[in-house]
Amino acid sequence: MARKLKLDIPGPDRRVSVEEVCEKGWEAVFAPDVARPLPLVVELGFGRGEFLRHLAGEASDRAHVGVEISFKRVLKMARRIARGEEGNVRLICGSAERAIREALQPESVSAFWINFPDPWPKKRHHKNRLLQPPFVSQLARRLVSGGRLEIATDHTDYAEAIDLVLAGEPLIENALDVAFRNEVPGRLHTAYELQWRAEGRPLHFWSYRRRSGS
Repeated sequence: MARKLKLDIPGPDRRVSVEEVCEKGWEAVFAPDVARPLPLVVELGFGRGEFLRHLAGEASDRAHVGVEISFKRVLKMARRIARGEEGNVRLICGSAERAIREALQPESVSAFWINFPDPWPKKRHHKNRLLQPPFVSQLARRLVSGGRLEIATDHTDYAEAIDLVLAGEPLIENALDVAFRNEVPGRLHTAYELQWRAEGRPLHFWSYRRRSGS
C-alpha cells in the first residue's frame, strides 16, 4: 500500500505562488526573514532540495528561491524547511518558464542554478528541453551585471546542445577558461549525482556570467 502523502506543514509555510509574488513583490514575500532580498539566488528544478538547502545555509543573509514543477517535491521540501531555520528560502510550485516570465524582473537575480535538467533524450522530444535559446535569453536578462548562470548535466548529447545555446547568447560570457568542467572542487554532490557518478556517467558543469554593462 502506498504511503499517504502528509499535507500538513509543521512550521512556517515557505511556499508562494507566482500570483502572490506579482501582487506583493519579493520584499514582502521574504519579510520579515530577509530585509533586502534582491538580487535573488534561484534554483530551477530543485528535486529533493538538498542543493538549495546547502546554498541557503551557506548564505543565510541572501534570499533563495526554489522552483519545481512537482507538487509532491515542493510539499516535501516545504515540510523539511518548516522544521528548520531556513527563513531565507521560498518555494514556487510551477514551471520554470512561467516563474521566469512572470515572477522575476530584469536584473533581479544574482545567480541561477540548473542542476541536471531532464535531457529528453529522444530526438522528437528535444523541443521539450528547458535550455533553449529563448529561455536562456530570458535568464540572461534577469541576471544583474556579473550575475552567474550555473548549469550541470550528465547527458552527453544534451551537453553538446547546452554548450551551443550558452555560447550563442550575447548577454552572457563564459566564466571559465574552458568550455565546461567535468569536476568542480568543493561542489555539493546531490543524491542523484552520486548515483550517476557510481554509474560512470560523464558530468558537465558550466559557469557563465552576465557581461558587464550589457
